[in-house]
Amino acid sequence: MISSWRFPFAMVLLASLAACSHTASETRDAALKGQAALPQIPSAWNSDPSQQRPIKAGWVKALNDPILTNLVKEAQKANPDLRALQATVAQSRALVRQSRSQLYPFLGLEAGASTSGIVDGGPSSEEFSLGVAASWEADIWGRIEANVTQAQAGLAATEADYQFSKLTLAAAVAQAYFAIIEAREQEQIASDLVAVLKEVDRIANVRLKEGYATARDSALTLTDLENAREQSILTSQSKRDAMRALEVLLGRYPSADLKISISFPELPASPPAGLPSQLLERRPDIVAAERRIAASIAGVNQKKAAQLPQFTLSSSLGGASDELDNVLDPANVIWTLATNLLTPLFDAGRLNAEVDEAKAVQDQVIANYAATALNAFKEVETALDRNLSERQRARALSGASAASQRALHIARLRYREGEEDLLDVLTIQQSAFQARSALVSIERIKLENYVQLSLALGGHWLSNAD
Repeated sequence: MISSWRFPFAMVLLASLAACSHTASETRDAALKGQAALPQIPSAWNSDPSQQRPIKAGWVKALNDPILTNLVKEAQKANPDLRALQATVAQSRALVRQSRSQLYPFLGLEAGASTSGIVDGGPSSEEFSLGVAASWEADIWGRIEANVTQAQAGLAATEADYQFSKLTLAAAVAQAYFAIIEAREQEQIASDLVAVLKEVDRIANVRLKEGYATARDSALTLTDLENAREQSILTSQSKRDAMRALEVLLGRYPSADLKISISFPELPASPPAGLPSQLLERRPDIVAAERRIAASIAGVNQKKAAQLPQFTLSSSLGGASDELDNVLDPANVIWTLATNLLTPLFDAGRLNAEVDEAKAVQDQVIANYAATALNAFKEVETALDRNLSERQRARALSGASAASQRALHIARLRYREGEEDLLDVLTIQQSAFQARSALVSIERIKLENYVQLSLALGGHWLSNAD
């Protein structure tokens, strides 16, 4: 009886070794199918080719803002959406264990007791049974093995999705953080404008009383003052909205109560772009898409194998007796060993349809891979291009702000001398404050693009080891 199990266990070992071989084959096939779906990839990025070298991770640490670093870590632990994805990964791991269990024999304990008798009150009898049953399917055609490979590839895709979500969450936290800092600075600009316009309004009213100004001048200054007050209210609201958005990412109650740095972190040097082909191996979302191709290949193999005969070995050992003490008496114990063959004869085309469905799924995930990769290339090219244009915009805005401040200073002096119309002064003043506001916005935009470029290149959020 013991020797009868050597054959099944040997088959399990062979199946396990074959599974490793098939997994490697499907990984190669997935990479080839994915790359075949892509257009020709350039040998270098179109923007800034002089910086092509391996990307270094750790873009959050490079910002050198301890508050931001701690907020990103908090979000990684407490964000509800990320916790849901963690549960999805755990579910995929459980599915892998379930699929692997089918490669091994099933062993069960059977026990029962029954009583029977005649309805009109005749004597009754009792019977007790106790036994062990085992069954095992010989995976000759690799159906179960393909199921295991499909589950493993699905797990790898889910894990890559989770990693990409962590990176995306870190970027969202950083962008919300920058938005709060910008809103705070815009709030200060609006407050400064209100203070300046209050003084202008006071001067206009004094000049009106002295006969040096008109009622129109007083109305103009009051109009600008009230508009500035309204803008100040809006910027304060924007700051609170940005705080609540960040608090939700952190898994906190949105109370608009956060400790934030008083100024933007210093913009680090741009991350090197590397080579376009490296992105296919580095970005978690592309890795996930490639793993789904591998899963679809295994899915097709599984459906094809399901069209072939299935071989099952089953065995039982147990006894039955009308007395519980005699159940295991050798005279009452019997054993069975059976081999079962199940082969499809007629299924109205169901199995062929399942193969066709699996092939269609494979075509779909290959197309999705190409779309994901192309979108990744677009994100990198766009971020590299914006990196250059935003530096140029920052220089232009800086020059405009300095020029408008000089113009405002001259206009105020001329106004006091009675050589400048108040309307011209107010126009120049609005232009100066708008230039100052635009400078703050471009600082946020440059930091956001740094984050987007780091994310697009597949850089990790904290460090090389993360």
